[in-house]
Amino acid sequence: EKAVNLKKDLAEMQEWMTQAEEEYLEKDFEYKSPEELENAVEEMKRAKEDVLQKEVRVKILKDNIKMLATKVPSSGQDLVTELNVVLENYQLLCNRIRGKCHTLEEVWSCWIELLQYLDLETAWLNNLEERVQMTGNLPDKLDAVNDALESLESVLRHPADNRTQIRELGQTLIDGGILDDIISEKLEVFNARYEELSHLAVSRQITLEQQLQTMRETNHMLQVLQESLGDLDRQLTSYLTDRIDAFQMPQEAQ
Repeated sequence: EKAVNLKKDLAEMQEWMTQAEEEYLEKDFEYKSPEELENAVEEMKRAKEDVLQKEVRVKILKDNIKMLATKVPSSGQDLVTELNVVLENYQLLCNRIRGKCHTLEEVWSCWIELLQYLDLETAWLNNLEERVQMTGNLPDKLDAVNDALESLESVLRHPADNRTQIRELGQTLIDGGILDDIISEKLEVFNARYEELSHLAVSRQITLEQQLQTMRETNHMLQVLQESLGDLDRQLTSYLTDRIDAFQMPQEAQ
């Protein structure tokens, strides 16, 4: 009777494993939204817990069969053979479910990381757009133009590491068919805005550099002219002080 019950327990265990495999491993998932992906992750976590909880039952079943085989070898040997098959299938099921759970958790982590990098770069683009707009109505002063140019250049020195991460993470998920439509749309919007603002910022940078160069050249010319006028003023003042007649002066002083 005990052998019959143990045989029944083995059959039930094998049936449960078959159902678990069909439900958790053979079902095709399509992750077209973050909600679907998140639900799949949670489901696989529950599946892993469910399978691992059966470990106690498997151990009890194993101990009972080995004890029976020791006491009644004739009845227990067949059960040991069946047990070994069940144990092998159970270990395989555990490994596959753990593997799939780990994979889905990695995919979810990849998605969250992509969103974080997009948030960082979007904040940078907002800052760049603000700096570009600030250069639109500058006072005609050298200091103001110089400050605006330095401010814009400091933002443009932003490293490209985050954009590289966005491209690689996005491509990894798209290649796996994970949230491909959503990610493609997000990347398209981000890249279009990045290209537009980058070109505008570089164009504005060149304009400010040219404006600054022109202002510096003009200031230099004015300074030279001012110094020349100052020298002439002092020379004419000395002539007047000495009461020199105009016709006694050099031609240029007259």
